[in-house]
Amino acid sequence: MKLKACLFLKAVLAAAILLSGIPAVVFADDSSATEKVPLALKLPSPTLRGTPEDLPKGSNIEPISDKLPSFMVPKGVTNIALGKPVTSSVAPFTGTLAQVTDGRKEPTDDDAVEFKKGPQWVQVDLGASVPLSAIVVWHDHRYLQVMHDVIVQVSDDPEFKSGVQNLFNNDVHNSSQLGAGADREYFETNRGKIIDAKGVKARYVRGYTRGSSSGALNCWEEIEVYALPAGAP
Repeated sequence: MKLKACLFLKAVLAAAILLSGIPAVVFADDSSATEKVPLALKLPSPTLRGTPEDLPKGSNIEPISDKLPSFMVPKGVTNIALGKPVTSSVAPFTGTLAQVTDGRKEPTDDDAVEFKKGPQWVQVDLGASVPLSAIVVWHDHRYLQVMHDVIVQVSDDPEFKSGVQNLFNNDVHNSSQLGAGADREYFETNRGKIIDAKGVKARYVRGYTRGSSSGALNCWEEIEVYALPAGAP
């Protein structure tokens, strides 16, 4: 009923403008702007290293699932982070920063980029500020483990000193000193972690970690950012 009422009002307004002699405005079809489809991910192979006996437990850890959650995005979104430049808080000692956006995320040592311990971040420059639909991250699914202090922020400021928006934060104890988060920790698997970007407009995406349940080192395999191509309606 609301849609019919909206279309009726637009028709009345268009007729009034036409009768007044003012050039008519052509209204776009709102349904095309809101059409949603499931996010289609190209998943890497699962790890073959087995399940550790001492898996972390707790109410703040999501249970392991073998199903990829259905996440709806506007039709036509693509991974705009693919091949984009990456910077980081410290230089990696294994791998290169370019691997974080190279599209490869297999559970192998060749696809892992490792950094020293402590809160560390990697940052992707998307090249332009655009509305973002989803961010998907793979840290290290060579092993079934939980990464600590996973925080994903976006901004139009490359130094993240202004206009910073938090999209995900599971640092409930504020151990990384970026504010306490309300999200839960999760196990690293080949399905990655889908983060709702909620249409926030930004150019830079920054992801933090502070070690894992397997060790103090930080690791990244891939960051994918889904949005409509620049200039899309």
